Order: sequence, then structure tokens, then C-alpha cells
Amino acid sequence: MKALVCKELGPTSNLVLEELPDPVPGDREVVIRAHAAGVNFPDGLIVQGKYQTRPPLPFIPGGECAGVITAVGAEVSHLRPGMRVMSFGTHGAFAEQVLAPAGAVMPMPDELDFVTASAFVFVYGTSIHALADRGGLKAGETLLVLGAAGGVGLAAIEIGKAIGARVIAAASSPAKLEVCKAHGADEVIDYGAGDLRAQLKQLAPRGPDVVYDPVGGALTEAAFRSLAWRGRHLVIGFAAGDIPALPVNLALLKGAALVGVFWGDHVRREPSRAMADLIQLLAWLRAGKLRPEITGRYPLERGAEAIQALLDRKVTGKLVIEMAPSAA
Repeated sequence: MKALVCKELGPTSNLVLEELPDPVPGDREVVIRAHAAGVNFPDGLIVQGKYQTRPPLPFIPGGECAGVITAVGAEVSHLRPGMRVMSFGTHGAFAEQVLAPAGAVMPMPDELDFVTASAFVFVYGTSIHALADRGGLKAGETLLVLGAAGGVGLAAIEIGKAIGARVIAAASSPAKLEVCKAHGADEVIDYGAGDLRAQLKQLAPRGPDVVYDPVGGALTEAAFRSLAWRGRHLVIGFAAGDIPALPVNLALLKGAALVGVFWGDHVRREPSRAMADLIQLLAWLRAGKLRPEITGRYPLERGAEAIQALLDRKVTGKLVIEMAPSAA
């Protein structure tokens, strides 16, 4: 099989396309013939050695895929060869054949195509865990989404609306904000054109109840200072590159909470809750409340370009790597 391989931590240009032996499942594993794999911001961080976890070298990056099971381990009973499935994890998906733990694999709904399914689990799983579980977002509350035109940002907008919140989307350009509006944002803020706090004050004088923050940098403190009483600021990631130093007295003054969101570890530690979230997400998808935004498709040999485009913050929505027809 062909796979994109990281042999040395560093820039995405280090990644190489190689021919590797087809994987063989362990007792609690399955092998998936991948049709498509979603590209996510952590993929680039893992390749650079900047993520919370570091797979041993060499490894295949990629945290989610969709395809057809070709083999199952001896102790796997709920999955079988020939099933169309979605898989999620920390690495291993940018390959024609994907070895995955059976607990991280679920059947695809019949109405989903492989490309859409491959771009679904990571961003929507992260966002429902953040908003519903960690943030306790309720109908009628105000949600501020930073970096709202990215994959997780658009997912957060849609989930916020599905919960019944008023959603304010903040992004860095008018073009990105048009995408946010198309996905249901009630109000928008262009923080590339002016002060975030001043614009937010006009739209939400008492402040947002929940801030969804995958950006970090200078925006974090500005958003936290704008929180409503008993507000919750959700730390998703640091796409801006800088981990902010937040004055903790702000939490005291606002009765507010700074809440960490680590979906990958949530899945590992609380698998039953994570699966319940996915069931809810699929119900919303069938109801038309979720619409994954796929803005680019790359062949496997150009996978490094896709990862770099995300790192360069040039992408709205999701990018997907499609495997060659001979592998699909």
C-alpha cells in the first residue's frame, strides 16, 4: 500500500510517499481500505512535534478516514469485512490501508458519501464535546466563535444553532464571514478590521455566555475580558501560534471559567460518552442541521500540501485527501 510517512519531526516537506506492506489487524483492530481522509490542524502539529501526543517515528499522520473494512481481529464482533465505516484517532489515516482500533470505528450512515464522512468526526466531535459537555451551552445563551470559518469553527456555529444559542461568528475577513453566515451565524465580527471587544460590545452588551476559542494569541484575552457573568471560555487550540498568558484575576472578577477541551483524550478516557455524542451528531446531520463544508480535495501524493495549507491558515471549512481509484 501507499502511505504518507513522517520519518523526522519538522516541516511538512519532510513527509514522504512510500510503498509499505499492507497492515494485519491485531485481536482488537480492523483494517480499512480508505477512500478518503480528513485533514485537520493537529495533523500539522503532530508532524512538527508540537502536539500533546507524539507517535513513535516513523508514523503515518492523519486522524480520520472513511472507507470499507477488509479485515477484522479475532476479538472484534461488532464490525465485519465489507462494512462502510468512519474511523478517528491521532494518526495513521493518510494511507490506502488504515489500521485502526475497533473501538474507534463506527458504521457510516447510508446517506453519507466517503468524502463527507471522512471530514465529519474530528471537527464535529470536538465541537459538540466543547459546547455541550465542557461549556454547558444552553438554548437562549450567546456563543462567540473565534476562527469561525475554519473546520471546527463552522462545526461550532452549526452545533450552537442546533442547541438553540445565538451565535456570533468572528473571523479575519469579509469573505470568511460570508461562509459563516451561510452556516447559520446570527451576527458576525471581522476582527481583521477592528477591535474585537468594541465590535462585540455592540452586538452583545452583557458579553457572550460561551467563547469557543481555537485561535489563541491576542484574541484570547480580548474575548475573555468580554465574557458575561458566569461565562465559560473554551480552550480548543492555538491556531495563531501563540499560547496566551491570561491574567487569572479576570476569572475571579467575572465568576468565569477557563475550560480546557481535549477531544482526543476524551474519546480515549470516556468512549461511551464520545459515542453518544456521535449518535447525536448523526441525528442532527440527518435532520439537515449540520452541513460539512469541504473546500478542497487532494490526492495522497499531495497530502503534505493540504496539511501546510491548514497550518498557513489559508483554508475555510475542511480539506480531504482522496485515495487513488485503484485503492478505493
